[in-house]
Amino acid sequence: MDTAASPDLFEAESRALQAARTAYDTCATSATSATNEPAPCRQALGDLLGAYERLLRETRRLVRRSDRAELEMNQLNLRLQDLAAELEYRATHDPLTGVLNRAAIIELVNRHFVRNDLALIVLDIDHFKRINDSFGHPTGDRVIQGVVTCLKDEVPAAAQIGRVGGEEFTVVLPGQGGDACRQVAHALRHAIEAYAFELPDGSSVTASFGVSWMPCGSSFDDAYGLADEALYVAKRGGRNQVALASGPVHAQSA
Repeated sequence: MDTAASPDLFEAESRALQAARTAYDTCATSATSATNEPAPCRQALGDLLGAYERLLRETRRLVRRSDRAELEMNQLNLRLQDLAAELEYRATHDPLTGVLNRAAIIELVNRHFVRNDLALIVLDIDHFKRINDSFGHPTGDRVIQGVVTCLKDEVPAAAQIGRVGGEEFTVVLPGQGGDACRQVAHALRHAIEAYAFELPDGSSVTASFGVSWMPCGSSFDDAYGLADEALYVAKRGGRNQVALASGPVHAQSA
């Protein structure tokens, strides 16, 4: 802290000290004793001035130290807040893709169901094991990141994306009905199919989708279970498809 630019907290004390010093300096020399020593009252005033000056210097030093400590404490508090936010982010997000992890998605869905209907899209990258086995896990990771890019580009603003398994993702659509979530799922399917993943053999990447819709008061397990069943319908039907769950929304595979 720049104390020169700061108000003097002890301005009044400094003025009083200066006045006392002036009085001491101008004290008549005739007040000295026969031994040429200062008179007792002048001696006492001198001692008091010296003690007060030392006290004021020490107080200023302690205030400067306190200001530095407060500044350091504020900086530490800001750092702790940053670290807390970073830890919370790491606890709730997938490190590879930056989307929500499974635990965070479960909490999010259950929280939404307290007050909203909710649509849940579950998608799985088709033949992902072949990609990993043929081209290695780094290529597989890039495919996963590319799929997340497609999802982020297409989902509505209110949607949340989560990675719930190695190559399995969810899209949470609060307050959405069956038709709306089906349209979103089809847009995601087309986006992934058209994306340039640049695999070594030039092949494309596709994904299969299961969609469920559940009313307010439901749970993640209910919504996910129905969407997962629909996903396997899409897989058995030839992959690269969207299937709607036969639950609160009744529709057929697309």
